[in-house]
Parts: sequence; structure tokens; C-alpha cells
Amino acid sequence: MPVLGVEPDARMADFARRDGLRVEVARLEEWDPAGRVFDAVVSGTAWHWIDPVEGARKAAQALRPSGRLALFWHVFQLPPVVAEAFAEVYRRLLPDSPFRPPARPGRAVDPYEPILVNSANGIRDAGGFGDVQRWRFDWEHRYTRDEWLDQMPTQGTLTQAPAEVVDQVLAGVGEAIDAMGGGFTMSYATMVLTAARL
Repeated sequence: MPVLGVEPDARMADFARRDGLRVEVARLEEWDPAGRVFDAVVSGTAWHWIDPVEGARKAAQALRPSGRLALFWHVFQLPPVVAEAFAEVYRRLLPDSPFRPPARPGRAVDPYEPILVNSANGIRDAGGFGDVQRWRFDWEHRYTRDEWLDQMPTQGTLTQAPAEVVDQVLAGVGEAIDAMGGGFTMSYATMVLTAARL
């Protein structure tokens, strides 16, 4: 099945093209499908950057009848001991970081509720879709020290931190993971909003 990406950041589009994906550089709301019709419009942890009504309108324009709009978010829940160890490193090295252990462990999905509600309302308000459904898939992944440290620089505060601070955070988090036996299991909830084109 051919896949076409729509990406507003030319650097990210170039990155995706390296793996052979076709990508057009545009904000979804301004993208021109040029008469093309698709079976699905899928967003992975990105719809909150898109105007929910205009994005859904553009998706409806690009979908064939019965085509599916599917919006995904992957919500992670650090185990409490891991969250506290990581938070200590952040407090020490990035005291202004918003990273904090959750006030209510086990409720990592809660902050996503406004995003999900806003996105679902946007689909409804845009018109052209049937009922919006919400799906949830719970799963786990075991991370080794190296796996976790490899993806950390792509997250939140670290994307803006000076290289020497990133190195110190990685060293501190690496030590915390080593103290836990070299790895940990992360719980995830994949949240999906989906609707079929009328």
C-alpha cells in the first residue's frame, strides 16, 4: 500500500525520505491533495499541533467515502521508582524543566483528555464523518539502558538543552537505570480517535 506523508518541517520530511517514504512539505490544513483520494488519513502523536476543525476538513476532503481518519497518541507511564529517579536528575540539571513525577501514578492519560476531547469535537464540527470512536490499547515495553538513552534527546526539554547538559542528563539517567538493574518496563496506553468518512 503506498504511503504519502504530509509534514510541515522540511528536516523531518528529509529524514522520512531517507527510508523511501514519499513526503510533501506542508501544514495539513494548507496541503493540497490535488484531486487525490486516500483510504486513510493517519496521525501519530501529532494532531494536537493541527487545528482540529480545519485538519478534519482537510482529511475529509482527501478521503474516499468510508475512508478512515485515525489519530493516535502513545501515552507512557513511567514506573514510580523510575519516574522519581529521572525527576531527581532533571531537578539537579534542568531545574526549570516541566518534567515531574506524576502526582497520581497510573493516571498518565489524564493530561491527554483535553486533547482527545478537542480533537473529537473538531472531527464532529468539521462534518463529513460518522460517529467518532475512541479506542485504547494498553501494552508494555522493556527498555534497556541504551534503548532509553538513545531516544531521550528527541523528547521535550532535552531538544532545547545545551549539548553539555544533555550529556549530563543522559549520564545521570543512565546511572539511575544501572542502579535498577540495567532496564525497566514502561507501560503505555495507545489512545486512538477514529471516524469513517461519510
